[in-house]
Amino acid sequence: MFGKSKISASMMCSNLLDLKETIDIFENEKIDYLHIDMMDGEFVPNFGLGVDYIRGLRELTSIPLDIHLMIKNPEYKIRWIGIKKDDIVSIHYESTYQVQRALDWLKPLGCKCFLAVNPATPICVLEEVLDYIDGINLLMVNPGFAGQKIVKSTLKKAEKLKNMLIEYNKENLLFQVDGNITPENGKKLKKIGAEIFVAGTSSIFKGTVEEYANNIDVFRSALI
Repeated sequence: MFGKSKISASMMCSNLLDLKETIDIFENEKIDYLHIDMMDGEFVPNFGLGVDYIRGLRELTSIPLDIHLMIKNPEYKIRWIGIKKDDIVSIHYESTYQVQRALDWLKPLGCKCFLAVNPATPICVLEEVLDYIDGINLLMVNPGFAGQKIVKSTLKKAEKLKNMLIEYNKENLLFQVDGNITPENGKKLKKIGAEIFVAGTSSIFKGTVEEYANNIDVFRSALI
């Protein structure tokens, strides 16, 4: 019914001591994206991965990046990051008063432009910007920290979003889910229509680095 599921590995869940080994495993297992949570301590109450981390990561691998900007007023900061054409970049609807302008500033960089929405943000806010985006990042937890449990109402919200995309003839837009994507939750969301799954401590980053390859196999099996 839906296309091939893609896995975006949440790099804030990785251990820096094992980073090279982790990347080698991800390349062997053909992970689709590396999810980079950039946090400014203002939009969310935490600090996350920054420009130098991204630069170093690009020297280790050619896996495209899935850059999640949890920062205020991202339109003024996107040119610092070194965005590539194969990347996904998500800005938050809640992070700027000028959402459409922020998307306009992002578009010339050639990346896939996603709009992210927090669990309590209604999907109706997306209606006026569907023509300006390539996909939607639906947050299943409140952003800022790994290891949270899914906000249960977001499962119903995912259904609403899929129905809205059908209603507006926008089924071509990519549908990403982010936060507590266990194999079980991933399976439910795949049936609803999600296509890109951010995988963290609930799935592929469980246990030691030696377990990651098996974790990926288990996760992929749930998304078939």
